[in-house]
Amino acid sequence: MPSSSVVITNLIGGLGNQMFQYAAGRALADRHNAKLLLDLSGFENYSLRRYELETLNIRAEIASQSDIEFFRSSVPFRWEMGKVLNNFSKILLSKKKAQVFNESTFSFMPELQKQPLPLYMSGYWQSERYFNNSSDIIRRDFELKEPLDVENKKILNKIQQTVSISLHVRRGDYVTNSTTAKFHGTCSLDYYYSAIRFVASRVQHPHFFIFSDDLDWVSKNLNLSHPSTLVDINGPSSGAADIALMKQCQHNIIANSSFSWWGAWLNPSPHKIVVAPQRWFNQSTHDTSDLLPAKWFKL
Repeated sequence: MPSSSVVITNLIGGLGNQMFQYAAGRALADRHNAKLLLDLSGFENYSLRRYELETLNIRAEIASQSDIEFFRSSVPFRWEMGKVLNNFSKILLSKKKAQVFNESTFSFMPELQKQPLPLYMSGYWQSERYFNNSSDIIRRDFELKEPLDVENKKILNKIQQTVSISLHVRRGDYVTNSTTAKFHGTCSLDYYYSAIRFVASRVQHPHFFIFSDDLDWVSKNLNLSHPSTLVDINGPSSGAADIALMKQCQHNIIANSSFSWWGAWLNPSPHKIVVAPQRWFNQSTHDTSDLLPAKWFKL
């Protein structure tokens, strides 16, 4: 049974989603001086993605099955395998009044901040408003545990020697999975060309560093009239390294993807230009007004 001073957040989705879920949980736990636990049980039957935060300098523990069951079981007085708690534990459970808070809207939910602990939070929490007051902490937590390898350092050196702009093209399951494709859709070439013109009109001698899960498609379809570098050294299991490179670029062009959202948000430059797609979902009634920071440009 978890302590009364604990927050458990579920993790699911890719690295960008996991970072949002962690950041919201971390900020809430720090607000209450509580421990943060991560529920990884969603990955047991989720073949599309895996847990990826282990490469970052996060401060959290993995929730045990008994921790999770304490909150999530529809029969609160039963452990895994149907073992009934003793009467003393039943009394403790009733006094703890464990709370489960489910995200019910894509927009910012201020009610989360008012929930008593212990708390299990389930959702995606895709807004910086959940962790703005802890932004310095989140930035430190999302530093890489280990330094970049030699090949990544070569790219980093090039980024630091140029007027660097990261450009992220998200395809992958946005194209290959029919359900995901219908829901999300991909950013059009017109969006990318408009974003490139927008940034190039505001900086001199731009150099674009292109990140994508489909670099072959990018090579064949995205034609730049400016110097560019295809960042092809990190595979699907090294996404954190790509984000580490994105955030070192002076400016950022993102896709409708939480992955490049984090690359841009973690960019520490006060003078950065961030361009994001106005339309985040292909067909959705989600209110995305809290998703993109106010200073970012929407095209």
